[in-house]
Parts: sequence; structure tokens; C-alpha cells
Amino acid sequence: MIRRLLATIEPYVLMLLATVLIATLLPPRGAGVPFFDILADTAIVALFFVHGAKLSRSALLAGARHWRLHGAILATSFVLFPLLGLIIGGLAAPNLATGLLFLTLLPSTVQSSIAFTAIARGNVAAAVCSASLSNLLGIAVTPALAALLLPGTGGVALSFESVRTIVLQLLVPFAAGHMLRPWIGEWIAARKRLVTTLDRGSILLVVYTAFGAAVSEGLWSRVGAAELAALVGWCALLLALVLVLTGVMARAMKLAPADAVVMRFCGSKKSLATGVPMAGVLFPPAQVGIVLLPVMVFHQLQLIACAFLARRLADAAEAEPVIRPAAQTPPSECRQSC
Repeated sequence: MIRRLLATIEPYVLMLLATVLIATLLPPRGAGVPFFDILADTAIVALFFVHGAKLSRSALLAGARHWRLHGAILATSFVLFPLLGLIIGGLAAPNLATGLLFLTLLPSTVQSSIAFTAIARGNVAAAVCSASLSNLLGIAVTPALAALLLPGTGGVALSFESVRTIVLQLLVPFAAGHMLRPWIGEWIAARKRLVTTLDRGSILLVVYTAFGAAVSEGLWSRVGAAELAALVGWCALLLALVLVLTGVMARAMKLAPADAVVMRFCGSKKSLATGVPMAGVLFPPAQVGIVLLPVMVFHQLQLIACAFLARRLADAAEAEPVIRPAAQTPPSECRQSC
């Protein structure tokens, strides 16, 4: 059991934890602050450009016919999750409530949702469509929900400047990358290691910048060990509730097993890649680190829990007997046997 648990903790999780430690011990200071801010913004633009170039229209069209499934996943991401966030945020410590609620407003992940769906023998085309749609809508829906639900818990005022930054930093690079896909799509697809390095490296860079600013403003003096342990508990409870409820919804909708897998994995995820730049736009620098803390904790938990669940579903799918149609008896043989 311990060996399987360690196997799910991939190097990226450890790199995220190491980044937080480095930001705690050596936060950017002086001239390094604007330098890392510009570097982080550039990395986010590059990240969303590559995500747009990777988006396959054929996969989207293949999965788009599952409109009931996509509607249910969007309702889970942007209705069920925020409702649970309001409840849990009201029970958690005040200094963590804003981050917990912000976490529930984020769209689903793309890469991990698709990867876990593939491992669990699910409908990969539908997962690509649903996760991509969630991220596209999230660029507009997440700030709108934050402006609606967060002002009373810590302060988000959706200004023209924040909308402009979101559009220029996230939506425009994504659209540009997708428009250029016919020319650069194959080149990017052939360099998966480079894309993965950019994907993870940009998130690590932004996490370092955000946490460094928060540490300089006294982050760890506001969040003690007991509150951090409580935060892990709240995030684990939130993830468990959503995994159970997405399973219940899949059964109530009588989804096919492959589509039920998509419901579980796309419906239960929250995107760190979108959450990090979005928090930087919506919150003041001194607040970004503490807002991102629940997002990072939930991100680690969802990777570990969904890795276990994907393997379990894959084992169940392999163990399921294959039902073959009975061979039809030719008419001549039928008359002879009768």
C-alpha cells in the first residue's frame, strides 16, 4: 500500500513542494521582483499559446455529441463546486476561506483529466472536449463568479483592467495558438517533453513568484501548522464529496461506463494552470500566496486520489467479462436441426 502511494507521488508534486520551500527561504527581493513578474507573465502567455495549439478540433467534434455529459460536468465545475465551497468556506478559518472558495470556482484540468480518463479506459474524445470547454468557459466564468461570490470574503472587484489582463494573458494566446495549429500542431505534438517542461516550468515559476511575494508579506505568520493541517482536511473532504457525487450523478443519468469515467475525472478536477495566473490578476500581490495555498493542496490530493481511482477502474474494466454475440445458425442448418 505504501509502495503504491509513493508511486503516485510523481516528481512534479515534489517539485511544487520544493518551489514553495525555496520561495519561503529565498523570496525575490528588490530588482528581482519585477524581473520574476515579467518572466512569470511571459511563461503564462507561452503556456496558453501551446495549450491552444495542442487543442484538436477533430477530437472536439468527436466528443461534442455528448452534450448531456458536458452539461453535467460544467454544472459540477461551476455550480456544485461553488456551493460546496460556500459551505466549507463558512466553516474554515477566515484567512483560508477566500482561497477555498476561489478553488471551487476554477475550471477543470485538461492534461490530467484526459490522462486519467485514458488510464481508466474512458471516453478520451469526450474528455478532451469537456476539459477544453471547461477551460475556455472558465476564462470568463471564473472571474464572474469571483466577483459575485468573493467580495464579502476578501475582496475581488472585477475591473476593466483585470478583464483586459485576463483576455490578453490567457484568451488571446490560446486563440492564437489554436489558429496556428495547422502549421505548428505537428511540431508541438512531436515534442512532448519540451511541451511538458514548458507546462510545468511555467507553473513552478508563477508559484515561486506568488509565494515569494506572499512570504515577504508574512504568509507563514498568518497560517500556522494547525491551520495548514485543517486545510488539508477541508480539501480532502471537498475532493471526496465531489468524487462521490459525480459517481451518483453518472448512475442517475445512466451514463455508459466510458462516459461515467469522464464524469468522475473531468468533474472532480480543478486547474492549477488556470488558477495561478487568474489569482494573480484578481487579487492583490500580498493576498495571492494565501489564496493559492488551497489550490496547491487540492492539486496534490487530486493527483494522488485520481491515480488510485484510475488504476482501480482500469483493473475493473479488464476483469469484466467480454460478452460476445451468439453465432447465428445458417438457415439450412436450422431447418435440419428443427
